[in-house]
Amino acid sequence: MPSPQQARAQASAITSGKTVPEAEAAPTSQLRELFDGPRLSPGQRRIAQYLIDHITEAAFLSITDLAERAGVSQPSVTRFAGAVGFNGYPALRERLQSIALRTLAGGTGPATEHRSNELQAAVDAEIENLENLRRDFADPDRVIWIGRELSQSSPLTVLGLRISVSLAEYFAYAARRIHPDVRLVTRGGSVAYDALLQSREAGGTWVLAFGMPRHAQETLTAIRVARTAGLRVALVTDLALGALADEADVTFSTGIGARLVFDTYAAPGLMAAALLQAMTDADPERTRARLEEYEQVAEEHQFFLKD
Repeated sequence: MPSPQQARAQASAITSGKTVPEAEAAPTSQLRELFDGPRLSPGQRRIAQYLIDHITEAAFLSITDLAERAGVSQPSVTRFAGAVGFNGYPALRERLQSIALRTLAGGTGPATEHRSNELQAAVDAEIENLENLRRDFADPDRVIWIGRELSQSSPLTVLGLRISVSLAEYFAYAARRIHPDVRLVTRGGSVAYDALLQSREAGGTWVLAFGMPRHAQETLTAIRVARTAGLRVALVTDLALGALADEADVTFSTGIGARLVFDTYAAPGLMAAALLQAMTDADPERTRARLEEYEQVAEEHQFFLKD
């Protein structure tokens, strides 16, 4: 008889193949998809981030006003438009306006008649993050692929520094149930460097890194060390643009809740769980054997209360 965790692992296996989204992607997802492909300069990333943060206003700005608000020159805006696939700023602005107008039209429904308190607003923001993630999961092939890669990396290193420690610890704790050699790195500096170099020497091929704001300089340095050592880096972070994403081999961008004094991480937590599921699917026989062995040890030593 499989344990409840084994049953969940079997029942929730990811099915490959793109499905039709139930609704149009949220504005932030549309903009991230628009800006995520090309390699942008720091100035161009500032423009992209300003547009993401202020789409309903920024879409109607002149090139002069947008340049001033983003803190760049007008030629930088023109080059940015070309970098993201448009033949000039007017063509880009037309696309941005179509996104902004749909956003404004969608924000006037009955729900806006009732003002929510701050706690409810924080929950609403996380619901939107999860809805965006759900749309991203319409095509799960990239998650399936990286799950296979992480599963095959032995050892597998999980990196999370400062505020990202909790996400890394959660992932590593669960991954050890299904993977024979998971190494957790939660301290920066030379401690992280030693761990990353030793992981590569032991045959590891991948690092899974978590980078939540405020993004730590030591996280960026550790990712660069990993890359220099020959490790590939999969990154879970809040933005697809920026220094961390530029250094990673593959980036999974998820929204975070920023309505309370400290950020909340419903979507990054679910992203971590999805990657664990993909690792589980990648080697079902190993998963079954390891979960079964763990259940026997847990029962023998009475790890858990009888619910």
